[in-house]
Amino acid sequence: MPELPEVETVRRGLAPSMEGAVLRELELRRNDLRFPFPADFARHVSGRGITSLSRRAKYLLIDLEDGKTIIAHLGMSGSFRVEAGAAETPGTFHHPRSKDEKHDHVVFHLTAGSGNARVIYNDPRRFGFMDIVRRADMATHPFFRDLGPEPTGNELGADYLAKRFLGKAQPLKSALLDQKNIAGLGNIYVCEALWRSHLSPLRAAGTLVTDTGKPTEALLTLVEAIREVIADAIAAGGSSLRDHIQTDGSLGYFQHSFSVYDREAQPCSTPGCGGTVSRIVQAGRSSFYCASCQG
Repeated sequence: MPELPEVETVRRGLAPSMEGAVLRELELRRNDLRFPFPADFARHVSGRGITSLSRRAKYLLIDLEDGKTIIAHLGMSGSFRVEAGAAETPGTFHHPRSKDEKHDHVVFHLTAGSGNARVIYNDPRRFGFMDIVRRADMATHPFFRDLGPEPTGNELGADYLAKRFLGKAQPLKSALLDQKNIAGLGNIYVCEALWRSHLSPLRAAGTLVTDTGKPTEALLTLVEAIREVIADAIAAGGSSLRDHIQTDGSLGYFQHSFSVYDREAQPCSTPGCGGTVSRIVQAGRSSFYCASCQG
């Protein structure tokens, strides 16, 4: 599933074409994706100006001039591409992009200045979804009301996590994947952040908090590692695992920099470690880590 850096990459790729444009028509080529589209979805948004694109956790947010926001989630295999007239957005194609139109389920017909463009949502597995909500009501929407702070924002700090982790026997990996603790942090980048901070995914979250409720040095290191790994992945354009592509068709390259994720049985790259990357399953998800240097 595309994680936060991939969604942020999509947002940045779409913004030049969508921000300031008029959504002349929203074309729905089926009645549903993972869930049915909202009632009269196309009618509610067609003809509206797009004021901005933003992101919350793994959700892409398309703000309209009337105060409504289109919520888009990429699911497992969803992607966007931009077509200006008959020519596709130029880009460096690391792998060929799927152009099977039977998976083009939603088309945003845009007008900007004197030109027209199309933004197409393609989703072979149809695990993605779209919804619409008033921006003023977003904080209470079921998708967002229980989300924790962003891993890129100032709200995420060691003191905050110390309060969340205090007394918790829950494995650290599970605690970090809990969206109520941190919004948008997914399996790939949790594995990478734990490796960078030399912490085992099996370690109890509460062990990173002192008896007085203060963050330990290990928790301070972990918070910094989370920030760094997300920033590195965003800078690299997102990790193009399986179906994820950037909006111009090119692929992100951060997967070539993974230190532990999907590197089972390979040597640990921590200098002087000499260990080997292991794979275990936690709550149905693969965890990759080095037992020699992650304690």
